[in-house]
Amino acid sequence: MMIKETSLRRDPDLRGELAFLARGCDFVLPSRFKKRLKSFQQTQIQNKPEKKPGTPLPPPATSPSSPQPLSPVPHVNNVVNAPLSINIPRFYFPEGLPDTCSNHEQTLSRIETAFMDIEDQKADIYEMGKIAKVCGCPLYWKAPMFRAAGGEKTGFVTSQSFIAMWRKLLNNHHDDASKFICLLAKPNCSSLEQEDFIPLLQDVVDTHPGLTFLKDAPEFHSRYITTVIQRIFYTVNRSWSGKITSTEIRKSNFLQTLALLEEEEDINQITDYFSYEHFYVIYCKFWELDTDHDLYISQADLSRYNDQASSNRIIERIFSGAVTRGKTIQKEGRMSYADFVWFLISEEDKRNPTSIEYWFRCMDVDGDGILSMYELEYFYEEQCERMEAMGIEPLPFHDLLCQMLDLVKPAADGKITLRDLKRCRMAHIFYDTFFNLEKYLDHEQRDPFAVQKDVENEGPEPSDWDRFAAEEYETLVAEESAQAQFQEGFEDYETDEPASPSEFGNKGSKILSASLPEKCGKLQSVDEE
Repeated sequence: MMIKETSLRRDPDLRGELAFLARGCDFVLPSRFKKRLKSFQQTQIQNKPEKKPGTPLPPPATSPSSPQPLSPVPHVNNVVNAPLSINIPRFYFPEGLPDTCSNHEQTLSRIETAFMDIEDQKADIYEMGKIAKVCGCPLYWKAPMFRAAGGEKTGFVTSQSFIAMWRKLLNNHHDDASKFICLLAKPNCSSLEQEDFIPLLQDVVDTHPGLTFLKDAPEFHSRYITTVIQRIFYTVNRSWSGKITSTEIRKSNFLQTLALLEEEEDINQITDYFSYEHFYVIYCKFWELDTDHDLYISQADLSRYNDQASSNRIIERIFSGAVTRGKTIQKEGRMSYADFVWFLISEEDKRNPTSIEYWFRCMDVDGDGILSMYELEYFYEEQCERMEAMGIEPLPFHDLLCQMLDLVKPAADGKITLRDLKRCRMAHIFYDTFFNLEKYLDHEQRDPFAVQKDVENEGPEPSDWDRFAAEEYETLVAEESAQAQFQEGFEDYETDEPASPSEFGNKGSKILSASLPEKCGKLQSVDEE
């Protein structure tokens, strides 16, 4: 007997039955839906009395006098028949939440007044700082504003061109992150690439009082700018896409740190992104490894870092392209200075979220998003070989694995994910165990209660990177001062009066700020490939 297709609109019983069957289900497979529909239709046909010709229709059933509980079917019908067009207010504002209270015309009027105080109403990049303050923006937005208004072509910005640009920006972009992206990005782009930051940072190098000594060393401008750009992307670009979006800007502290440059004359006090001391430490570490000084280091050069503390297998993974951009490192087997910045920060601060992701990518050999027992054993084998060469009896892998699983407490047995490592807050110990022998032995000798205390301490402590950079900078100061004292000893060997500590420290700081160009000589730009 053929089953006639029943319309859901004309058969409320069928509609209610299907709604009842699907209640509480996230989805219904098509095959299961067809089976249930066919079964229900067969039941309906079997229960339906066969209609003979001339047989009158059965009278409608009378409702009982006693109240009966309501059937769920009519309720389901009411839900199904409800209108689907619901007025949901807008909740997504990619360009920022519009401020209905702001008066853009007043702002534009103040800008026009500010331009009238400038000769010929044409502002150069230095006078653009006054315009930036009138617009309510930090001082160091002046270079992006200058370029966005067309000042790079003519060398100045007129009142008309700037007001037209700023009016368009105010109408389309409603928060600082969106405005910043619009000013720096290329036309028709909604994200920032690395080269987009160069004009802003060049202006910082040229005008910030804490970097005046770099005016005599223009060949090092690109080194400092490259370092700052890599630190910005290391911290802000959480998606690893190579393009910073307005959402990532909002979630970071970059705009707040950029505003601090205006208030703080000592740039070394701003440890995030801009510190010259941090740049000096990074560049000197790279210079020690780059023996031929071509601004590239090989796999053998990188293995010499920190007296070969890192294993060869983890360095091979770095040079495989797991955590680097471009194909230079894979084709030519060379690491650029920009990639070295990421390596050094990740090596010295394994608590940082980006560092945890960096080393997870390196250890995840098969790229399945899980650190399997095979991968852990692969990296631990070299650690065992190195410990045996030092006369140290290594812990068997099975015992070590039990320790690491207790340390990380993964959600799934035998599988360690990136989420597990971020949640356990012991990622630095985990990573050092498998590919940094020196730090692994240090962890083994530490008091476990002290380690737990470090984990539980959530105060505003300096990061591992900040501590490392400060210690290394002090070491470099001492080395430079010792060399200067040794050279002065040849000239003043007849005098026995030693230099005072304050005088010694002042000499060291002067040497350190000015000796980098003398020490390294002229090199090609980091940006040149």
